Amino acid sequence: MAIDWTKIYKKYKGLWVALADDEMTVLGSGKTLKEALSKAKKNGHTNPILTRMPESLVTYVGSP
Repeated sequence: MAIDWTKIYKKYKGLWVALADDEMTVLGSGKTLKEALSKAKKNGHTNPILTRMPESLVTYVGSP
């Protein structure tokens, strides 16, 4: 099942984001990976999913 990160993207574009296992709950965010991880750990989450939200969305169509 596809996960829609539209709301997360709008709020956190250009930032690193630490997500819970459900891949929808933001546990922490920051300009650096270390900052996002630190905020998640401060909230008791030691192993979050880490990703960086792009600053802008670009359409990509692959070729065979």
